[in-house]
Amino acid sequence: MTVLILAAMLEPDPRGVGTHTAMGLQRCQFLYQTGIPCPSCGLTTSFAYLAHGQVLASAWVQPLGTVLAALTAAAVWVGLYIAITGKPALRLMRLIRPAYYLVPLLILALAAWGWKIFIHTHGLDGWR
Repeated sequence: MTVLILAAMLEPDPRGVGTHTAMGLQRCQFLYQTGIPCPSCGLTTSFAYLAHGQVLASAWVQPLGTVLAALTAAAVWVGLYIAITGKPALRLMRLIRPAYYLVPLLILALAAWGWKIFIHTHGLDGWR
């Protein structure tokens, strides 16, 4: 929940990258050195947009960030369920083979990185 609260407190950078610098972190050296966004470029901005209720902006700047932020929110609810009922939720995960969620997540991560590179190199990065 802390991650989502922090994301809600941050103002998303309209450039699509750099929101994390508001927390005192350094700019992305990969982006700075190569001119190409790294796989995690835009994740903080995407989380911040989603926490502000701007789903389209979140998906535009980094699709993986939208999915991870939604999964983070789901984890909060699962944790609340476990805390209230005392029932382990892990038993549900045993019903699904890891290949059914890990492979699609890896494919999404690669596709999202490709998207980020595309919008950045074409000057479409950010949400205006």
